[in-house]
Formats: sequence, C-alpha cells, structure tokens
Amino acid sequence: MKKHIIIIGGGAAGFFGAIRCAELSPEAEVTILEAGKEVLSKVRISGGGRCNVTHACFVPKDLSKNYPRGERELIGPFNRFCTGDTIEWFEKRGVPTKIEEDGRMFPTTDKSQAIVDCLQESARQAGVKVLIQQRVHQLDPPTGSRGHWLIHTKGQAYPATAVLVATGSSPAMWKVLASLGHQIVDPVPSLFTFNIKDPRIEGLPGLSVPKAEVKVQGSKLSATGPLLITHWGMSGPAILRLSAWGARELAALNYQFTIRVNWVNRHVEQVREELENLRQRESRKQPHANAQFGLPARLWRSLLAYAGVPEQSRWAELSKKAMNKLTEELAQGSYPVNGKSTFKEEFVTAGGVDLREVDFKTFQSKLFPGLFFAGEVLNIDAITGGFNFQAAWTGGWLAGGAMVDG
Repeated sequence: MKKHIIIIGGGAAGFFGAIRCAELSPEAEVTILEAGKEVLSKVRISGGGRCNVTHACFVPKDLSKNYPRGERELIGPFNRFCTGDTIEWFEKRGVPTKIEEDGRMFPTTDKSQAIVDCLQESARQAGVKVLIQQRVHQLDPPTGSRGHWLIHTKGQAYPATAVLVATGSSPAMWKVLASLGHQIVDPVPSLFTFNIKDPRIEGLPGLSVPKAEVKVQGSKLSATGPLLITHWGMSGPAILRLSAWGARELAALNYQFTIRVNWVNRHVEQVREELENLRQRESRKQPHANAQFGLPARLWRSLLAYAGVPEQSRWAELSKKAMNKLTEELAQGSYPVNGKSTFKEEFVTAGGVDLREVDFKTFQSKLFPGLFFAGEVLNIDAITGGFNFQAAWTGGWLAGGAMVDG
C-alpha cells in the first residue's frame, strides 16, 4: 500500500522532515499542510534576514548544553544528526555556510532567501506537495476499522499513514494535541530583553560591553556575555541567555525583578584593588578623562557620576565612600527590571509537548504510533545563536527517516 505522509507546518522542521521522507521513499506521497499564506516565513526573517542556520559547535554533548529545555533528550539525536551534518546537507545543495567570530553560522550570501530557495527546491525535486492555507483543527488516530490517520482542515480530511507535527509555537495545535491526550507544558516567552528605566543607562542606547556578568537577585540565575544598552533597557547575548534559562522563573515573577550587573566581569575585590592602584598610580589624573576596564567612555562617566565622583576631581581626591560606591557600580550594580520586550522577530517560547511522551530515537509519540513531532511544538528551546534551528533540522531529519521506516 502506498504511504501517505502528512507534515503539518511549513517551517524549517516541517520542510526538513518532508524532504528526508520523500528522498528516502520516492514512492511515498508526502504533503505539507501550512496554515498561513506562505511557507518558511520564520526562516525568511530570522537573523535579521540572514538566517542563522546553526552554530559551530560540533560535539553533541557540548551542543546540547545550549538548550534550557531539551538538553538531556537531544544528546542522542545530535549523535545521529549534528551541526556538521547540517552544513554538509546545505553545501551539497549549493548553499555553503560561513562561521562568524561568535560561532554563529550563516549562508555565505548573508541572505536567508538562499536557505528558503534551497528547501523549496529540494522539496519540489523530491516530489513533496505543498498546500497553503490548510489550518488543521482535528487529528483522528487510526481505529480498528480504519487503519490510517485522518487530518481535518476546513472542508477536507486527509488520510495519512504517518503524521509529523511541526507547527512551532502554535496554541491552536497544542490544543488539538491536548484533546488527543498529550500533556502540553504551558508556554511562556523565552529569548526576551529587559525593560529598565535607570539614569545610569539613560541616553546610552547602542553602547555595549564585550563581557558582562548578569545575575537575578534572589535566585541562582546568572549569565555572562556581551551586554547591549537599548532605548528600552538591556539586551545582548548575556540578557538573552538569562531570559532563556530563567524563562519560567521570570514569568512567575511577572517580569518584575532586580538584576545585578558586573560590567567588567571581575570579582568585586579585584575591582576594588584595581581602583586603589589607579588612585596611587594616576593620583593627579582625572577619572572622568580616561575610561578604565575597557568600558565605553560615556558609560564609564555615567557610572562615575552615579557613584558621586565630581567631574573635575582627581584620583587622589576620591573619598573612601566614592571608591566603595564606584566598586559596587562596576562589579554589582542593581538595576530594577520592569517588564520584557520580544527579541526582534525571533520569538521563542518555552513550553509544548511534554518530552516524557516522546521517543527521541525517532521523535515519535509514545502515546500514538505514527504521530511524530519536530521543532518548537515540543518543549524544547535554546539560547540565541542558531541552536533552535539545529534542533529543528535534527528533529525533522530523524522523524522524516522514521516515518518511512515504520
């Protein structure tokens, strides 16, 4: 009997799964059902239109450490399809990639359209049928009298021997899966920036420091990395990592909390010692005239002013109180956070299908044979840097292979 395979969702994971299926089993009929008017829309806008395809981390266990949810479950899958496999897959299809300094990987053209075109052309060549504006509202599993799935859209029911759900963060699809009996972990935002109104960073948008440490006061949450001052507060990899690892904890706080920022990524006693050395060594110089610790001059002057250091004063004139306050501002300044902002278009959620109900050898449901998942429909998410796409490619590839093997 001819296999009818339905992929629900025309995004990265859906296309990857469909192509893998169709290439392994040319006799199978593989169809992608996309609810929207166009496919691969998130791929198109990701990375500011450049598409951060993956990350240059080639050891499965190391790669898995970038997933606040899914770390343990992804080690096995990454051993079967990892970063190098993704690079090779696209390279073979005429899309070479490059590694940037921070490890992010992009197509050499710096255009996400290269990835979109590659996926669409690979699907077309493999014989995958793509149908848009096909919103799935019901899934009927096989019964004793009917040995196949039925996938219901408005006015149409598609039969399928296997189904891959790759709808991303879709509340509507989570509702459908919950009605089947799957547990859905309530979604909360991940990868967001912090809203902070504070005189120390006012008027400084666009300034960044290469390595800051940020901690959430009263918790064990902390992250290190580049930090960017924005019009609305703080962003950059350090903040985004903190938001990913703390997604649930920060949601429970209703995004009202205080962070401690170590702008110079040095221990507080080391900062105190270095400032004392400056007072001895540069006694006649004015602190405001020369930024220290590699900080941007305007940020340095802002922290000096907040610490009560007069503009024309010399290092020798700094009081013990001012020195202590400056040490604190550099190494552990407190900043109240009042809300969050979504990171560009790359909205990511923590939540989805409970990972305990999925077999990660195949990405198949443990509750329903023939039902598979890939991408963000699962309770898997990563920090920024191409990791979410890598999980999508890996899940799609493994599920795609398993659907024709079964």
